[in-house]
This record gives sequence, structure tokens and C-alpha cells, in this order.
Amino acid sequence: MAKKVGIFYGSDTGHTEEAAQLMKELLGDDVADVFDVRSVADASVLLNYDLVILGTSTWYLGEMQGDMDQFKDKLADLDLQGRTFALFGLGDQIEYADYFIDGMGHLYHLLLEKGVKLIGAWPNNTYTFNSTLSLLEGDSTKFAGLALDEDNQSDLTPERVALWLDQIKGEAGIA
Repeated sequence: MAKKVGIFYGSDTGHTEEAAQLMKELLGDDVADVFDVRSVADASVLLNYDLVILGTSTWYLGEMQGDMDQFKDKLADLDLQGRTFALFGLGDQIEYADYFIDGMGHLYHLLLEKGVKLIGAWPNNTYTFNSTLSLLEGDSTKFAGLALDEDNQSDLTPERVALWLDQIKGEAGIA
């Protein structure tokens, strides 16, 4: 049986939604489903997927996008031990270097506490930032997931998404 991927995102400006839709397009309709967490009444739906990808932007002083923040509270009640997750985050590394993709960092730390298998660590050497919340524990050269900056590096997004999806497909054993 083919492995299924659930992509769950929260978006205010549409950039996180666009990234999620690009991921679905690249993975294929037969492999991936996309959910705006605003419309997910029961978070246990993510238990139907072999790989769960969570995406959020960062707002204000390092806060998670509002809908994803509420969804995160629903995740806290689920037994996620051993499940496979990957993360992507959006932010502005120039204007908000002190909080760049901190929203993803909040998800990362919650999922670590939940005992999930996190895949998809992403190199941070092509970014300029000060925040450490989203850095992989034990390896400060990588983010805990894919970092996207639609404000300053939108031209790199399609290639970054494609490379990251190839990476996580290998890590998750998805053909």
C-alpha cells in the first residue's frame, strides 16, 4: 500500500498555503492531501497519514500563525509517539532576523516532547538570521525543517521545496 502524506498549514497572507499547494502538486494527488487547519475540526485526522507535514508562518515577535497556534493545542492531546513528521516555516529573515521562522520552532519543540520522528532538517547556510528557536537540537547548521522567505528569497522557493520533498521522501521511504 502506498504511503500517504497529509500537509496541514495555517496561513494569513496566502504564502504558506501556496507552499503547501506546491508540495501537494509535486507529490501528486494520489500521495498527498492538503488541509487548512482552520477547517480541521478533529486533529486526529492526521493519524490517517504515514507522514504529516506541518507548515506555519511566524508573526510579530516570534509567534506562530493564529490558526496553527490553535491547532497546536489540539495536537497536544493526541498520542503522536513514533509518528513521522516534517515541518516547514515561513518568515522574513531581514526585517525579523531575531524571530526568523520561530513559528516552526514552537512546533518543533512541541513535537519533540510528543516523541515523534522528525525528518526534513534543512541547511541554514543560505539565510541571514539571529534566532535559534528553529535550529535542530545538536546541529546548529540546520533548521528543524524547511525555511522559506517569500519576502526576500521567493525566487528560491520552488527549488527549495522540490529539493526538500525529495529529501523527506527518501527519509520517510516514500517512492
